[in-house]
Amino acid sequence: MVKTIIKKANKNSIKKASRILKKGGLVVYPTETCYGIGANATNIKAIRRVYKVKKRPCSRPIHIIVSNIRMMEKYGEITKEIRFLVKKFMPGPLSIVTRKKKTIPKVLNPKEITFRIPGNPVALKLVKESKIPITATSANISGQPPLYKIKDVIKIFENKVEIILDCGNLKRIKPSTFIDMKSKPKILREGPIKSKTILKELEKFKTK
Repeated sequence: MVKTIIKKANKNSIKKASRILKKGGLVVYPTETCYGIGANATNIKAIRRVYKVKKRPCSRPIHIIVSNIRMMEKYGEITKEIRFLVKKFMPGPLSIVTRKKKTIPKVLNPKEITFRIPGNPVALKLVKESKIPITATSANISGQPPLYKIKDVIKIFENKVEIILDCGNLKRIKPSTFIDMKSKPKILREGPIKSKTILKELEKFKTK
């Protein structure tokens, strides 16, 4: 059990949360879709804590958020097509799957990594302030619905994480669109950005 700090999301609380992340602590933060659990995505011990507090099977990979394409280049293979998609659709609800580098622990994902640059301003400020990749998994018990109401977040995760960044109740929107870019582009999940839009833009890019 840990003592949980609950703070309204602002400049000071985001700085505090970033310090906690760097020390291996856990942060609940808002995303475009729901509340998420953040840990330093290069810290094996912190990642294992995320799995534990969510009761999530270790066989299920966890995705990450980054602040920009330069950060992502340290952790995954970035092709010119991926670079184009990032420039075109991020920050925003698009998650890209690519081959991982050794800088990301296998406990997070053995061979690949899924990343995005968040459109939520608090999440983006948090990853920019921290200067590290952050886990992006929904703040819920595995198998249960995502959490949108702050009272539900506090009820489940108080005394399990170091800090909760309170942004009130979040709007319910579709989870991000998933695209696998390890080889030929493949849409894995439909989301707010339509697959036909993404594939059309990629085709236009290739014919330039």
